[in-house]
Amino acid sequence: MATIKDVARAAGVSVATVSRVFQGSPLVASATARQVQRAAVCLDYSPNGAAQSLSTRNARTLGVLLPDLHGEFFSEAIRGIDHAVRAERFQVLLSSSHADAREMISVARSLRGRIDGLIVMAPDAGSARVIEDIARYFPVVLLNPGVRAKSCCAVSIANSDGAHQVVRHLIELGHERIAIVRGPSGNVDAKERLRGFRKALRKAGLGVPRGFEISGDFTQRSGYESAQTLLGLRPRPTAVFASNDYMAIGLMSALSEAGVRVPEELAVAGFDDIPLAQYVRPPLTTVRANAYELGERAVRMWFDSARARIARKVPRHEVLPAALVVRSSCGSGNGAALRPSLEEAGPPARAVNQIERERRRPLGG
Repeated sequence: MATIKDVARAAGVSVATVSRVFQGSPLVASATARQVQRAAVCLDYSPNGAAQSLSTRNARTLGVLLPDLHGEFFSEAIRGIDHAVRAERFQVLLSSSHADAREMISVARSLRGRIDGLIVMAPDAGSARVIEDIARYFPVVLLNPGVRAKSCCAVSIANSDGAHQVVRHLIELGHERIAIVRGPSGNVDAKERLRGFRKALRKAGLGVPRGFEISGDFTQRSGYESAQTLLGLRPRPTAVFASNDYMAIGLMSALSEAGVRVPEELAVAGFDDIPLAQYVRPPLTTVRANAYELGERAVRMWFDSARARIARKVPRHEVLPAALVVRSSCGSGNGAALRPSLEEAGPPARAVNQIERERRRPLGG
């Protein structure tokens, strides 16, 4: 097996220069670095990561702690993280907290000495003390946080604005009785989407009839089970905003089984724009929350802060915009066209007579 001395000899440089190249040191000229890398490729040489970690006190590894590793949203966030980390020639150490604060702190402590920093998704509003504790061990960037930590940068999605956009879209279509299937209690995403839902109705001069805010937990099953409650409401809603796409898809499945046509008898919208949303029938109107970009941006923020040595002094909070994606499940889709923010689009100019006729038609036949 080739050694670092073999690479140095082939590249015509010192062993120290080869070491600096593989540590990503800015002190090595780019031409020299390319020369060393070519020699390493020819000799099939790769540096010993454990030895590098001992000599530099850097693990060249970024830890990622998510509430769950299952589902398309988390998969896309992980893909964005992995892409950005690889570009920095780091590795990813991935773990799940199962949305449990005690497990979160236990996992974080176990990672000490094995990672240089941590990206954490802690959507529970009660996890502030845990995050502050974790941040004592290494620099932390929060993903879509339910809390703010004094020493942590954060990147999140404009949940409230996205929900506001999709509910305004339903109002533009003439709907006045709009229900919501909420996310889990205590989850900041669910809380912000509920806030956007209520804000849109309030600005339109509409109220929320009793029973129109239905409990859910972001799973397909809870969306499926919400159909029974929705169909039993009096007065019945003409549209429903499910707080994520999984619940919207579960709801649409239950409505299909009950013989309720979407969107003719009940318009349905979701949130997240997971890949499956465009393939259900009818394709789902939703809000695009770019999980890939969320993960990628968190990594960029961590490296930017680490390089500037300001991670603990001047924490930044960035909010990624959410965009309404209009498809057919609300009755006005044209494939996957992105609509502008409704504040920018101006007041609607639509005839609502047909919608009024559909509204009067009983649900279920």
